[in-house]
Amino acid sequence: MKKHIKIIVVVLILLLVAGMALFPFIKNKYLPNKEMTENKPAVQNTRNAPLNINVDVLKYENMNDIFKTKGILIPDEEVDLSFETSGKVTHIYFKEGSKVKKGELLAKVNDNHLQAELRKLKAQLPLAEERVFRQKSLLERDAVSQEAYESVSTELDKLKADIDLVEARIEQTELRAPFDGIIGLRFVSEGTYASPSVLIARLTKITPLKIEFSVNERQANEIKEGTVLNFTVENDLSTYQANVYAVESSLDEKTLSLKARALYSNTSGKLKPGHSVNIEINLREIKNTLVIPSLSIIAEMGRDIVYLYKGGKAEQVVVTKGMRTASSIQILHGLNEGDTLITSGVMQLRNGMDVVIN
Repeated sequence: MKKHIKIIVVVLILLLVAGMALFPFIKNKYLPNKEMTENKPAVQNTRNAPLNINVDVLKYENMNDIFKTKGILIPDEEVDLSFETSGKVTHIYFKEGSKVKKGELLAKVNDNHLQAELRKLKAQLPLAEERVFRQKSLLERDAVSQEAYESVSTELDKLKADIDLVEARIEQTELRAPFDGIIGLRFVSEGTYASPSVLIARLTKITPLKIEFSVNERQANEIKEGTVLNFTVENDLSTYQANVYAVESSLDEKTLSLKARALYSNTSGKLKPGHSVNIEINLREIKNTLVIPSLSIIAEMGRDIVYLYKGGKAEQVVVTKGMRTASSIQILHGLNEGDTLITSGVMQLRNGMDVVIN
């Protein structure tokens, strides 16, 4: 009995294995494939459906060749202030962060010894002048020799030169503003012993401001004195205008770029040196021309091709390009005003293909 049960179990296992092996064949031959039934018409419909496109009706317009770059604001003038001579600082006359005028006295070092020497020399001046006057009167009457007159005259000239020398040394003890500007933070106090190497403060002229920037080889001949540029500053919605006033004489050998500077009036003093700026320069303007988006043109076998929408179909047209900007291309030949240009899906288009405007 047990032997028959084992045989039956083995037979059932064999039948089960055979059924699992034959099931895919039976399913494909006798049962419909739901996935294939649903997808097959959809694929056929997609292939036959017209392509959705965007179009643009062409019209004449002005085209600007705009060059964009970055630059930096730098002061019109800037200098580190220090004394020409050494000595103890006796007075500081400026207030940090204030505006100063050209020639204004900013600070002074001790000049007592020079002032004393100057008074001594000036005290000798009347006597020396009197001697020259007397000797000249006597010379006119032939009472003294020419040599005697020239001797006292030379002494007078020497005395005047000594006075000029001392006055020049006194000027070196005075620190004056070399131009109008804003004086920054001071780095010394009264009583400090200052020398020519000691920085007193920094003077900056920010009206006007300079803008330094570079252009590449292609724009090198377009940038010249008088070129107008527009620029913006970070976190500022205003657009400012400046004029190029100087261009470097040659291109940089390493970067092959040309450095230039423009001048902005900055009469309000709102902008500060050190800010980076975004610059736009309109290199040239072409009036009344046909302009298309760069993405709507295809280069194919040495030809430039666009597609027009005509009667529900895409029509291939060979065009001749003109000036090109970052996003637009001027068309010289091949298109006319009023043509309906296809501007999307151009890589999928073929001549005569059915299309529908989206």
